[in-house]
Amino acid sequence: MEKLPAITIHYCSQCNWLLRAAWMAQELLNSFSTDLGSVTLVPGTGGVYEIKLDEHVLWERKRDGGFPDAAQIKQRVRDICFPERSLGHVDGKKIDK
Repeated sequence: MEKLPAITIHYCSQCNWLLRAAWMAQELLNSFSTDLGSVTLVPGTGGVYEIKLDEHVLWERKRDGGFPDAAQIKQRVRDICFPERSLGHVDGKKIDK
């Protein structure tokens, strides 16, 4: 059986970023549904906000300068896991990678 991609969103609970992390999880689950093995929220401290797809760091707040929008993360997940898939209107947006 093929292992499905797993996404982890590590967020700072001290900074009250749970809603931001939960919103991103919802966006990813809405777009990729059962093609993902899991989307896991991991509370942390110290201003952490990191989104990983298996071993790939898709976004790190300090490294990448703030927070991503959903289209950026969806495109990165698609590019790694499902390169042939269209994301519909998201593909129409010009996103800096």
